[in-house]
Amino acid sequence: MRRFLASSEIELSRAGITSQQYQALLVIKAAQQNRIRMRGLADEMLMQHNSAVQLVDRLETAGLVERAPSPIDKRSVLVGLTALGETVLDALARKHLVAMLANEPLLAESLTRLRELAQTR
Repeated sequence: MRRFLASSEIELSRAGITSQQYQALLVIKAAQQNRIRMRGLADEMLMQHNSAVQLVDRLETAGLVERAPSPIDKRSVLVGLTALGETVLDALARKHLVAMLANEPLLAESLTRLRELAQTR
Protein backbone atom coordinates (compact mmCIF):
# COMPACT_ATOMS: atom_id res chain seq x y z
CA MET A 1 0.00 0.00 0.00
CA ARG A 2 2.83 2.38 0.85
CA ARG A 3 4.46 1.67 -2.50
CA PHE A 4 1.28 2.55 -4.34
CA LEU A 5 0.74 5.69 -2.27
CA ALA A 6 4.33 6.79 -2.82
CA SER A 7 4.05 6.29 -6.58
CA SER A 8 0.71 8.12 -6.52
CA GLU A 9 2.22 11.13 -4.76
CA ILE A 10 5.04 11.24 -7.31
CA GLU A 11 2.58 11.20 -10.24
CA LEU A 12 0.40 13.86 -8.64
CA SER A 13 3.41 16.04 -7.95
CA ARG A 14 4.52 15.72 -11.58
CA ALA A 15 1.03 16.80 -12.66
CA GLY A 16 1.21 19.77 -10.30
CA ILE A 17 -1.78 18.84 -8.15
CA THR A 18 -2.32 17.58 -4.62
CA SER A 19 -3.98 14.32 -3.64
CA GLN A 20 -6.98 16.31 -2.35
CA GLN A 21 -7.31 18.07 -5.70
CA TYR A 22 -7.11 14.71 -7.49
CA GLN A 23 -9.80 13.30 -5.22
CA ALA A 24 -12.00 16.30 -5.98
CA LEU A 25 -11.54 15.74 -9.72
CA LEU A 26 -12.58 12.11 -9.25
CA VAL A 27 -15.68 13.13 -7.28
CA ILE A 28 -16.67 15.62 -9.98
CA LYS A 29 -16.10 13.06 -12.74
CA ALA A 30 -18.22 10.48 -10.91
CA ALA A 31 -21.09 12.92 -10.39
CA GLN A 32 -24.17 12.88 -12.57
CA GLN A 33 -23.36 14.59 -15.88
CA ASN A 34 -19.81 15.20 -14.55
CA ARG A 35 -21.06 18.20 -12.58
CA ILE A 36 -21.70 18.54 -8.89
CA ARG A 37 -23.11 21.18 -6.60
CA MET A 38 -20.56 22.82 -4.35
CA ARG A 39 -22.40 21.47 -1.27
CA GLY A 40 -22.34 17.97 -2.76
CA LEU A 41 -18.60 18.22 -3.37
CA ALA A 42 -18.05 19.33 0.22
CA ASP A 43 -20.14 16.41 1.48
CA GLU A 44 -18.38 13.84 -0.72
CA MET A 45 -14.96 15.19 0.27
CA LEU A 46 -15.95 15.19 3.98
CA MET A 47 -15.06 18.86 4.34
CA GLN A 48 -16.67 22.13 5.29
CA HIS A 49 -18.35 24.13 2.53
CA ASN A 50 -15.84 26.98 2.77
CA SER A 51 -12.95 24.51 2.42
CA ALA A 52 -14.55 23.08 -0.71
CA VAL A 53 -14.91 26.60 -2.12
CA GLN A 54 -11.18 27.22 -1.53
CA LEU A 55 -10.31 23.87 -3.13
CA VAL A 56 -12.42 24.71 -6.19
CA ASP A 57 -10.81 28.16 -6.32
CA ARG A 58 -7.40 26.51 -6.67
CA LEU A 59 -8.66 24.01 -9.25
CA GLU A 60 -10.31 26.79 -11.22
CA THR A 61 -7.12 28.89 -11.14
CA ALA A 62 -5.26 25.86 -12.52
CA GLY A 63 -7.83 25.62 -15.33
CA LEU A 64 -9.05 22.17 -14.25
CA VAL A 65 -12.64 23.02 -13.30
CA GLU A 66 -15.24 25.65 -14.04
CA ARG A 67 -18.22 26.95 -12.12
CA ALA A 68 -21.68 27.51 -13.56
CA PRO A 69 -25.00 28.50 -11.99
CA SER A 70 -27.41 25.63 -11.58
CA PRO A 71 -30.18 25.76 -14.18
CA ILE A 72 -32.59 24.38 -11.56
CA ASP A 73 -31.63 26.41 -8.49
CA LYS A 74 -29.94 29.70 -9.36
CA ARG A 75 -28.54 29.92 -5.81
CA SER A 76 -26.51 26.75 -6.33
CA VAL A 77 -23.20 26.59 -8.13
CA LEU A 78 -22.26 23.56 -10.20
CA VAL A 79 -18.64 22.54 -10.61
CA GLY A 80 -17.55 20.67 -13.71
CA LEU A 81 -14.31 19.58 -15.31
CA THR A 82 -12.74 21.61 -18.11
CA ALA A 83 -11.19 19.91 -21.11
CA LEU A 84 -7.81 20.27 -19.38
CA GLY A 85 -9.26 18.80 -16.18
CA GLU A 86 -10.57 15.81 -18.15
CA THR A 87 -7.17 15.32 -19.78
CA VAL A 88 -5.24 15.57 -16.50
CA LEU A 89 -7.67 13.27 -14.68
CA ASP A 90 -7.62 10.70 -17.48
CA ALA A 91 -3.81 10.60 -17.55
CA LEU A 92 -3.54 10.29 -13.77
CA ALA A 93 -6.27 7.64 -13.56
CA ARG A 94 -4.47 5.54 -16.18
CA LYS A 95 -1.19 5.82 -14.26
CA HIS A 96 -2.94 4.91 -11.01
CA LEU A 97 -4.53 1.88 -12.62
CA VAL A 98 -1.17 0.68 -13.93
CA ALA A 99 0.38 1.15 -10.47
CA MET A 100 -2.51 -0.63 -8.76
CA LEU A 101 -2.31 -3.56 -11.15
CA ALA A 102 1.46 -3.75 -10.69
CA ASN A 103 0.92 -3.90 -6.94
CA GLU A 104 -2.18 -6.10 -7.10
CA PRO A 105 -0.60 -9.13 -5.37
CA LEU A 106 0.65 -6.95 -2.53
CA LEU A 107 -2.69 -5.16 -2.21
CA ALA A 108 -4.54 -8.49 -2.16
CA GLU A 109 -2.17 -9.79 0.51
CA SER A 110 -2.75 -6.65 2.59
CA LEU A 111 -6.52 -7.15 2.36
CA THR A 112 -6.18 -10.79 3.39
CA ARG A 113 -4.12 -9.80 6.42
CA LEU A 114 -6.63 -7.13 7.39
CA ARG A 115 -9.46 -9.67 7.19
CA GLU A 116 -7.48 -12.05 9.38
CA LEU A 117 -6.84 -9.31 11.92
CA ALA A 118 -10.51 -8.35 11.96
CA GLN A 119 -11.57 -11.96 12.57
CA THR A 120 -9.25 -12.43 15.53
CA ARG A 121 -10.90 -9.64 17.48
